[in-house]
Amino acid sequence: MDALWRRLGSAVALAWRADRPAMILSVAAATLRGLLPVGLAWITKLALDALAGGAEPAELVPMAVGLAVLGVAVAVLPFLGEYFQGQLRRALSVLIEDQLFRAVNAQPGLRPFENPAFHDRLQLAHEAGQRAPQRVVGGGLQIAQNVFTVAGFIVALFTLNPLMVVLVVVAAIPAMRMQIQHSHRRAEMMWGVTANTRRRFFFAGLLTQLSAAKEIRLFGLGDHLRGHMLDELRTVNATERDLDRHTMRGQSVLSAVSAVVTGAGVVWALLAAAGGRLTIGDVSVFLAAAAGIQLGLAALAGEGAELHNALLMLRHYFDVVRSAPDLPVPEHPAELGPLRDGLVLRDVWFRYDDGHPWVLRGVDLVVPAGKSVALVGLNGAGKSTLVKLVCRLYDPDKGSVSWDGVDLRDTDPARLRERIGVLFQDYMCYDMSAAENIGLGDLATASDRDLVRAAAERAGTHERLAKLPRGYDTLLSRIFVTDSSDVEAGVVLSGGEWQRLALARTFMRDSRDVLILDEPSSGLDAEAEHAIHERLREHRRGRTSLLISHRLGAVRDADVIVVLDAGQIVEQGSHAELLALGGRYATLFTLQARGYGSES
Repeated sequence: MDALWRRLGSAVALAWRADRPAMILSVAAATLRGLLPVGLAWITKLALDALAGGAEPAELVPMAVGLAVLGVAVAVLPFLGEYFQGQLRRALSVLIEDQLFRAVNAQPGLRPFENPAFHDRLQLAHEAGQRAPQRVVGGGLQIAQNVFTVAGFIVALFTLNPLMVVLVVVAAIPAMRMQIQHSHRRAEMMWGVTANTRRRFFFAGLLTQLSAAKEIRLFGLGDHLRGHMLDELRTVNATERDLDRHTMRGQSVLSAVSAVVTGAGVVWALLAAAGGRLTIGDVSVFLAAAAGIQLGLAALAGEGAELHNALLMLRHYFDVVRSAPDLPVPEHPAELGPLRDGLVLRDVWFRYDDGHPWVLRGVDLVVPAGKSVALVGLNGAGKSTLVKLVCRLYDPDKGSVSWDGVDLRDTDPARLRERIGVLFQDYMCYDMSAAENIGLGDLATASDRDLVRAAAERAGTHERLAKLPRGYDTLLSRIFVTDSSDVEAGVVLSGGEWQRLALARTFMRDSRDVLILDEPSSGLDAEAEHAIHERLREHRRGRTSLLISHRLGAVRDADVIVVLDAGQIVEQGSHAELLALGGRYATLFTLQARGYGSES
């Protein structure tokens, strides 16, 4: 319960921070709306009693004016309250989205993004962040409005029949408890079906993605994937149906009991009026109070349950927003100067989690400053993982990675990555313009078209981009096109063209200390691959670089070639030294050379 109160306080603090004037005006509007029904009932009672007592017209004028004013307020206040709550909701949505994705971006490593539980919590956090704070604030305002209404009518009903107050309130308590229990079950249900929901959206995405459309149609997978999507949806629906059925049964019985109690009170009021114990005005107040209390308590139960559910769901939002970084960032990180000596990996062991085998096992490696080092080996040997450790996307489980003797654990990951230019094997294809795709490599200089063009020329893609319908400003996607007849609106590039673009993005970081290229030519044809590697040889000369490639002919000029096998370094040396050694590298190189019909 303490946790719920803390979340309630946090949600109110968010609303206050988002838009104070809108929150103050929303509270004021809710308070007035809560008191209006009670005021109308009392003035109506006074007017009816005055009429029954033969009052003069002049005596009725103040009551008529009061009813008119309250009538105008009843008509206008809902729209004012809705407007102020809309203002508050919009301000909250901006603040909440900002905080949520600021927290996601604050995770310096990759480990959370490979954890299914994190994705489940992130999805619930996103849903809760979009709706729960608004539901907390809006529900809180509705509760405040109903509390004022119920409290006013309880006072009115108490003056007429105290016992009826007790009966009406007691009859409503079980319904309120059931609503709270229902909100608990609903929150647990949402957490339980999150994985099903993610899988449903995954299958739905496959059915609409261009990247998957070819295989789906070629292999006839559409109905198969649609079936999986519907199975996940049916699982979610079945869980919701069971919960709703349970709630429907209990609430129907309890609501019927509450209605019987209120009906008995109405019978008493009519009999009391017939016996002269109540006036006509008293009867009108009693009827309004009995209905107002019953409806108000039912609304309180519903709004309370919604508020309770929203507070339970907010747990996921605050868990993400307040989560600790997956990589420790020192309070006073060590400063990294320009790379003078080199990168050193010493007895590095790493695995992605305790349930998986070691990817790297006792790796010792030196990348001298100003030298090029190539990593070769079969798939799964640990080459890309080693690159991730150098970029401090992970920390090693054992051993260390150091920059001129400074352990990377003692550095700020963001500052370290400013020193590195990387082309990953699984590079991104952004649905943006060509210039933006390249400029993202270095936001500080992204607006400099000369630098963007120079990077594109170095990657061998300038001529292609210049011939696009709108040149570098051409959108490299069709997903945002609204007019299908506009052929200049968006262009889809081939895989090799995207790889050149990604390489140009890496070249935007031309002045960085370390250049890392992970399979930079895997999607290119032979001629383009040769041209790219000629440019890269020139570009890497005198620079500290790490190059990963399955094409051993592309790495033969590296100063040091390192052969990884099952997470261990089994050979290292120059191309000539490794051929003379006659080991793993020599075998692989000979096989590839024979395949190309060239001499080893």
